[in-house]
Amino acid sequence: MIVSDAFAGKRYAVLGLARSGLATVNALAASGAWVIAWDQREDARAQVAGKAVLGDPLELDLTGLDAVVVSPGVPLNRHPIAQRAREAGVPIIGDIELFSLARPTLPPHRVVGITGTNGKSTTTALIHHIVRIAGLPTRMGGNIGLPILAQEPLQAGGVYVLELSSYQLDLSFHLDCDVAVLLNVTPDHLDRYVGFDDYVASKARLFVMQSPGHAAVIAIDDEVTRRVAAQVPRARQVSAGAIDPAAQARWPALQGPHNAQNVAVAVAVAEALGISEANVGAALESYASLPHRMQRVAEIDGVLYVNDSKATNAASTAPALAAWPKLDRPRIHWILGGLAKSDDLDECVSAFPNVAYAYTIGEAGPLFARVLADANVPVKECELLVTAVAEAAAQAQPGDVVLLSPACASFDQFRDFEARGDAFAAAVAVLAEAAAGRMNTGKSA
Repeated sequence: MIVSDAFAGKRYAVLGLARSGLATVNALAASGAWVIAWDQREDARAQVAGKAVLGDPLELDLTGLDAVVVSPGVPLNRHPIAQRAREAGVPIIGDIELFSLARPTLPPHRVVGITGTNGKSTTTALIHHIVRIAGLPTRMGGNIGLPILAQEPLQAGGVYVLELSSYQLDLSFHLDCDVAVLLNVTPDHLDRYVGFDDYVASKARLFVMQSPGHAAVIAIDDEVTRRVAAQVPRARQVSAGAIDPAAQARWPALQGPHNAQNVAVAVAVAEALGISEANVGAALESYASLPHRMQRVAEIDGVLYVNDSKATNAASTAPALAAWPKLDRPRIHWILGGLAKSDDLDECVSAFPNVAYAYTIGEAGPLFARVLADANVPVKECELLVTAVAEAAAQAQPGDVVLLSPACASFDQFRDFEARGDAFAAAVAVLAEAAAGRMNTGKSA
């Protein structure tokens, strides 16, 4: 874990003991800080026994604390901890801010920070892969993988690559990235913000926190990011359109226009870090998809099954639908639905001609079935994911794609998008086993 003298002798309250909260308590306690911690779950509280005093910050006098550290999932626009901290004059921060405060005590290093509404995880993992291929010590964290405070500090010359959600940026004040990245901004998480402009400003704070001499990379494929770029004159502006389709064809895990944007950004970051074109090229060809993000699960009887469960809004699903344009016929069998974030699929409309058939699931199933039927997209209400997979498999022809890209949150039927993606993979595995059985029967005959 990251241990720092920056925290020694200081006093913190930690609210929320999931992965980032637990890592925060461990790092602070090991650094010699006094910590009071709380979570509604008894099993979570048990994990910090002996490292922190147990107590609910909502019931304590916060005066004199150096900070209250909250999970990014705590909605500060409506959670009472925000008012309590303001009254006590105590800042509310997150684990990324603690990492920022610890940086001067760590071996010399650089930080790449990536934000945006869609594509953050893929771009973060891709940049991390490029840095690793180049032979530089690297860690990946933030909104992906292990909490950064739980990881061992890098040796001198290393590069930390951080995926940063707007929630994490809201809780950060000293994150001076050596390279800061903005991918795109579309409406999302608006229950946490006064309006869309407030959400955009949250993303743009990544550049506000930077020193003027540090590098910035902004993809200008949408009007909002072009507006942000105009306010960051030092930013290098890149676009998906700059990526050669013939070159992209050589990168199996980076297909589709959305991945062209991810690649354009990653290449610019690599240049800012001084990584050679040869290393970048090797990394693009060897990069493997993240689980649940355009992940190729299997090919059965000539049909490709793709798990894009991480696409939890229509803007995130739209690029997936565009990744397999129709040739002589529509080829995508689209499984969508869950807990809707909006009552339309407007961002996906341009890719509807690529959809051979749609299968809706979950709470939003009836709503989106009506939307698709009105758009003349063949659709069937399936309710359950396993039913949708079976129906899609029955309809699909060789050369087709069965795509789970829900455009919805998962919480109506699943614990999280990972559980939903795992359920899809399990249903596909059953199909694969059945297909293997048919082949074996044919051979024995």
